[in-house]
Amino acid sequence: MSFRKALLTSALCMGFIWGAAAGAPSLAQSAAQSAAPGAGQEARQVDISYEITFVGLSGFRIDVNARFNGSAYDVETHTFKEGLLRAVTIHYDGRNRAWGGFTGAGAQPTAGSMSIIVGDKPRTWVAQYAGGTMTEKHSPEWKPQPQQTISEEQKRGSLDPLSAAMSVGLAGDGACDRTVPSNDGKRRIDVILKKVGTEPATTAGVPGVQGDLLVCEIYTKRIAGEFYDAPKEAETERERPIKIWFARMDQTPFRYPVKMEAQTGFGTLRGKLLSFSERALTPQESQVPRR
Repeated sequence: MSFRKALLTSALCMGFIWGAAAGAPSLAQSAAQSAAPGAGQEARQVDISYEITFVGLSGFRIDVNARFNGSAYDVETHTFKEGLLRAVTIHYDGRNRAWGGFTGAGAQPTAGSMSIIVGDKPRTWVAQYAGGTMTEKHSPEWKPQPQQTISEEQKRGSLDPLSAAMSVGLAGDGACDRTVPSNDGKRRIDVILKKVGTEPATTAGVPGVQGDLLVCEIYTKRIAGEFYDAPKEAETERERPIKIWFARMDQTPFRYPVKMEAQTGFGTLRGKLLSFSERALTPQESQVPRR
């Protein structure tokens, strides 16, 4: 796996795909809804921070802010470079947001958005979902080459990265062994999760976890879109997977990503949970959607 691809995919795994899976799981509807972080509890906010390091040096920081109110979710992430990587590479700042509701099939988004600045070039993408279809808007306008076009059929059933992530966590102990269709506006990929096993909390080195950690491997498959340095076929046969650990952090069955490892030709990328906190939303916060 190339360093550049592993770094970006790792950031995606810890902050984005915060999990993943439309059309996945066959959890019973009641079970899926009970796994939702807000199900059966007061409306609340969860704040999580992650760090991604390369050979022990800081690389990316990812801050997650999620609000859960019954079956509704509203999640924001902020991904940015820090440490040596920030000093010696081009500027990067990414913000994602998605909101919608949990159903028996997983997360069902109302809308999702992405705002990225690479160097001095900003890019935004907004997707809206209704009646099983997705409409999107790019700024600046995206004009793909014919071979990079994502067809309507390929878009169907795919989710923005954050909503895809919510569905994986929602599956609880069944988070792995699934394929998740994801679309960030320029790239339509399948995220392939396979269960490796479990690890006791006593050896995982992650404070605050409840019970054993679920260990998964993640591969990607390019479906359509704009790719510069990656093969279109599934990489399961040619590349080492990213390993990710999911854990319970509260009283719900929801699984949060807490650790990550990816091997590159230059060394190992590692992601880890820096902090996890939650609080009840005020009555005003729970009644007024943020915009």
